[in-house]
Amino acid sequence: MASSTRTKKAARGGRSKRRAVSDGLDLGSDKVFFKIGEVAEIVGVATHVLRYWENEFKSIRPQKSKSQQRVYRRRDVETLLKIKHLLYGEKYTIAGAKQRIEESRDEVPTAEPDLRYRARRSFAEVSQRLKDLRGLVDDDVDPRSADPAEYVRQRGGGRDLYQATTQTQEQRPEHRVEQPAGPSQPLLERPGRDAHAGR
Repeated sequence: MASSTRTKKAARGGRSKRRAVSDGLDLGSDKVFFKIGEVAEIVGVATHVLRYWENEFKSIRPQKSKSQQRVYRRRDVETLLKIKHLLYGEKYTIAGAKQRIEESRDEVPTAEPDLRYRARRSFAEVSQRLKDLRGLVDDDVDPRSADPAEYVRQRGGGRDLYQATTQTQEQRPEHRVEQPAGPSQPLLERPGRDAHAGR
């Protein structure tokens, strides 16, 4: 029995993979279940209105979570948007909307998710993208614009930083300084740190 369960899960692709939601309802999320506060935000009505519609329309039956909260499926959210369209858009009565939903649910147009919900979703997406971009920029901070002491500490101290920069400069051809041919000019050469150590 255990092997047949594994075979069924393997055939379905396992539980860890999320199913792509292709119901045509753009909620800005692939979530399958929504809490009542989220649904109220999506539909654009108060939670007590959702509970009232729940009592009036038999097609809306949210499940209860372990903590006894209402959990709506995507299909419930779609039905609620259809009810909103009938009541607010086409000015049906509750009885007329109920009859229309029961007779031809699939033919009823779906209202758009609430404008404030869509604006919040767009703002959240833009904020996340900006945060991602800021993370990319912050990773490559120009050491001249940051606190120099902190920069040196992050790079392992002055000696390590000096070695890293001299090795990098020696490896890059554009930073190689060609020595002039001819006699050495000691006055133009910069003395190393060891020359100043005795002072």
